[in-house]
Amino acid sequence: MTETARQETATRAKTRKIASDRQRRAGRVLSLLSAVAATLWLAGPVQAEPATGQGPLLAYGLRIAGDDARTRVVVDFDRKPDIFVHYVDNPPRVIVDLPETSFGVKPEDAQARGLFKDIRFGAMGASSARIVLTAIKPVEITVADVKTDDGGKSFRLVLDAERIDRKRFAQLLTEQTWTGSVAATKAARVEEAPAPSSDFIIAVDAGHGGIDTGAVGVDTKMEEKAVTLAFARELADTLNREPGIKAVLTRDDDEFLSLSERVLIARQKQAKLFISLHADTLKQHDIRGATVYTISDKASDHLAQSLAERENLSDQLAGVPLADEPAEVADILIDLTRRETQAFSVNLARSIVSSFEGQINLINNPHRFAGFQVLRAADVPSILLELGFMSNKEDEKLLVDPVWRKKVSERIAAAVRQYRGGARADGG
Repeated sequence: MTETARQETATRAKTRKIASDRQRRAGRVLSLLSAVAATLWLAGPVQAEPATGQGPLLAYGLRIAGDDARTRVVVDFDRKPDIFVHYVDNPPRVIVDLPETSFGVKPEDAQARGLFKDIRFGAMGASSARIVLTAIKPVEITVADVKTDDGGKSFRLVLDAERIDRKRFAQLLTEQTWTGSVAATKAARVEEAPAPSSDFIIAVDAGHGGIDTGAVGVDTKMEEKAVTLAFARELADTLNREPGIKAVLTRDDDEFLSLSERVLIARQKQAKLFISLHADTLKQHDIRGATVYTISDKASDHLAQSLAERENLSDQLAGVPLADEPAEVADILIDLTRRETQAFSVNLARSIVSSFEGQINLINNPHRFAGFQVLRAADVPSILLELGFMSNKEDEKLLVDPVWRKKVSERIAAAVRQYRGGARADGG
């Protein structure tokens, strides 16, 4: 090869390298621009090209206007949503089921007015979402239409509601067909019972989730569902380091589970303990500290009663219809099992209080009891642990502190060791 040919070959190779480098830099720039565009899109109702790839819908705006006779609700989407509208009673609610959806709606835009006293939205499972409109009095949706904006670049869901009488609402409930709703999501969760295990299995239940956000912090505005999930993961990791113990989570992401589903999952996992984690709010912002609750037909005090009533509303807030509980067989063996389970629950609660004393701040009278639906399993010892109160600034700081989460998890693990020792001594 001549010197001229070698120079031409080297020049072509250098040119190809420069072009390749430019292409890579262009790709990085495009990725950065895409990320910036996505951030701007989440910030508010800006105009953007419709998404062409797969992924959740984006609901980026919500408007509501009207009076006590007629009310219009408008929700902005980046792509055309498939919707299913139905009704639930006690109280009257309008349910809008959607495919998987990310909600970028500002809280101040979702303030209820007109015919509605409450608006909630969020995930209902891995592939579905929901908007729940709680009405002051019975209503009917007279218009449920998806309209195209800006030449097909965005879409508006328009819901027109009118006030109706109780007789007409009862007719709507009777005539509707529940398809495409959360009932299908629930059915998909049913699992076959696992093989018997020699491990001491503990179900760790992160309270709230999905559409049910729970309490909101006074300073950080952190939602209870995120606080409980972070703590549940830490606690499960801590318990799994204990010999002979296996911790399982009722939920490991931001999904809604009904109260009965949580109990069902614990049973399916063959749990021998059930620990439900919460961080509520109170009107009295000076009250702080952890509380351990066990189930009882009669509440120990007004605070326990109020808390149980709020927690038992979880299904209702998510738009789950009330269902008649199956009648339990009146059998003396079942009654004895329930009594024994409640006794074990009380022992666990006392072990946690003992482990926390002097280490973790506790409320006055830290072991309380009330009629919590999530603690109703007759055969699984269960407690509900209020880690602290999101309404108290000092508690809120601790609840979002990883170091504090680790310390509390270790104290719970120590309580479980104490509980297991007592159970063995009693022949359990």
